[in-house]
Amino acid sequence: MPTTITIESPRQPEVTELLRLSDDYAQSLYPPESNFMLGVDELEQPGVAVYVARDAKAKALGIAALVGGAVTGADAAELKRMFVHPDARGHGVAGHLLAGIETDAAAHGIREIVLETGPESHAALSFYRGAGYREVPLFGQYVGEAFSVCFAKTLPGPAQ
Repeated sequence: MPTTITIESPRQPEVTELLRLSDDYAQSLYPPESNFMLGVDELEQPGVAVYVARDAKAKALGIAALVGGAVTGADAAELKRMFVHPDARGHGVAGHLLAGIETDAAAHGIREIVLETGPESHAALSFYRGAGYREVPLFGQYVGEAFSVCFAKTLPGPAQ
């Protein structure tokens, strides 16, 4: 499934629908206090980039956000809101989306991507491990959370 990855506004119908589906999925697995979803207003803040994967007909297939990094002067950024529409799963959309984000992040001086997911999100856990992410101790707002699993991946530095 050919896809393009672009940074877009989260405030558009297809993207807000993906966010809603993502919320519904997370709420089906975890208690409300253990969901750390960023809403549209938070996704529009400075230092947040929302990536959208679209098919050849420009249909939104998946989303993810990168928070922090070069915009804030840090060399690490957090991956948030990674979600692929159920109809698009199994076609490499998540891998393409993540690879595009990692390439863009590295080009902007980000040296590490960190993320949080949950222990019941079996597909996500397998996906991140397969993409080279390593499990790390809980960080930031996730410290002490029974329903959090954190990962990190070091990105390649600039070519020598």
